[in-house]
Amino acid sequence: MSDQTRSEGLFIAFEGGEGAGKSTHLRRLAERLDRLGIAHLLVREPGGTPAGERIRRVVLDPETPVCAETELLLYLASRAEFVRRVVRPALERGELVLADRFEMSTYAYQGMARGLGLDRVRDLNAFATGGLKPDGTVILVLDPDVGRGRQHGGMDRLEREHADFHRAVADAYELLAASDPGVITVSSDDTVDAVQERLWKALSDRWPDRFPPGA
Repeated sequence: MSDQTRSEGLFIAFEGGEGAGKSTHLRRLAERLDRLGIAHLLVREPGGTPAGERIRRVVLDPETPVCAETELLLYLASRAEFVRRVVRPALERGELVLADRFEMSTYAYQGMARGLGLDRVRDLNAFATGGLKPDGTVILVLDPDVGRGRQHGGMDRLEREHADFHRAVADAYELLAASDPGVITVSSDDTVDAVQERLWKALSDRWPDRFPPGA
């Protein structure tokens, strides 16, 4: 939960390694909510604001190499804008916010897989977010080799990382999920339709008022 007062807003972050299907399943989830007439805000990180989208182009550009420290600070700069201009106002209006990545990506990718240190990254992230945390985090779990095999076309700078890096990210997510009772893990190793139903049920079990069971 946030350390700030909310109306009835709900903030859920969706996480996972490359190729796990986050964007696909969030799009399908948003379409389902639209059909049910359930208001929501679908956003992505990095991005979601004019400054954040510019940062996204830099940090994911395969032709722009950056060191791990720069990568971390770029993500956090985007997040600071994202929280203050998008997420916090939406929660104060009582909205359902669905985010394609948030703080756990930073813990997994930069804090652990890049080796910058989880405690240090947590502290810097808290400064960037002003203490705002998701009400829940969903991790789509998929073997990184399978996930990389699903990717087609041009890949961004992180998607082009070597197999050992992606394995380290997967291991980091597993450790983070085991230590956080707010995390929901959903296997993404199935057809899109099957995973979508699995995802909806997991969300319904936790927040039945926002994701009606069997809808």
